[in-house]
Amino acid sequence: MRILVTGGAGFIGSAYVRRALAPRGAAQPPRITVLDALTYSGSEANLAPVAGHPGYTFVHGDICDPDVVDQVMAGQDAVVHFAAESHVDRSIDGAGPFVRTNVLGTQVLLDAAVRHRVGRFVHVSTDEVYGSIAEGSWTEDAPLAPNSPYSASKAGSDLLALACHRTHGLDVVVTRCTNNYGPYQFPEKVIPLFVTHLIEGRTVPLYGDGRHRRDWLHVLDHCRGIDLVLHGGRAGEVYHIGGGTELSNRELTGLLLEACGAGWDRVEHVADRKGHDLRYALDDSKIREELGYAPEVSFTEGLAATVEWYRTHRAWWQPLKEGGRPR
Repeated sequence: MRILVTGGAGFIGSAYVRRALAPRGAAQPPRITVLDALTYSGSEANLAPVAGHPGYTFVHGDICDPDVVDQVMAGQDAVVHFAAESHVDRSIDGAGPFVRTNVLGTQVLLDAAVRHRVGRFVHVSTDEVYGSIAEGSWTEDAPLAPNSPYSASKAGSDLLALACHRTHGLDVVVTRCTNNYGPYQFPEKVIPLFVTHLIEGRTVPLYGDGRHRRDWLHVLDHCRGIDLVLHGGRAGEVYHIGGGTELSNRELTGLLLEACGAGWDRVEHVADRKGHDLRYALDDSKIREELGYAPEVSFTEGLAATVEWYRTHRAWWQPLKEGGRPR
């Protein structure tokens, strides 16, 4: 199987590629082409473990460039589309790059996939497209009500992908996940930001009173869910992928402080983010019942392993915090 992975040098995309190309007995690994623009949060260092794999090809290019996309789309059996601008705070500061990459870039990819008659297009999205939910959880048919420029751009790309299925017959499947964590995550996100700050002896910034709630999903469980959807999901459908561990930001902060041997004196309460959604929660019973999905990494074990990874990979994250590239 030939798979084009967009954004494959980023956090989740690189985890997907590393997992897909890992040895699995007699199973034949796919042939993967990674297309990545290598913006601030993407690095070929994230793909170093598979750099010499015979089934791996890297192309440095922008999903908004129709010529590059047309070249890499030719001959592909499937697309797994991770490429996106994804940091809410950055989208509040300036929405333009988010609209360009997340909306226009997705449309360029869809157009090329239709031209080249790609067999399946997996569009990777987020729970943030639904807005905030006070109690209960969203099912896949819940209305979209995004509250940030980032989530609005992702909602737009979701709708474009599903419209392409209905209009052109492209085999599109959309996944929406909860908050990911794990190794190689860019240190602007809360877990790697807090862990690396604590390792450096710095304080950590907790928004407001820390009551905002999120469900946490290990990146490898997310990748397992995406693979299940790639091979068994129904065309034109949306599938939720959850982790099953809901915590307030204050509860998460307490766990990170404990894991790093620090106290609450290292926490600095900062002004809340504009339009900050209070709670996200996905009902993932559809993927569990149809495709047999279940998270395998417990949050306790996954968080401990993640903290240890950042503790032992300072050469990877410290240059990023200084505006450079991993060593």
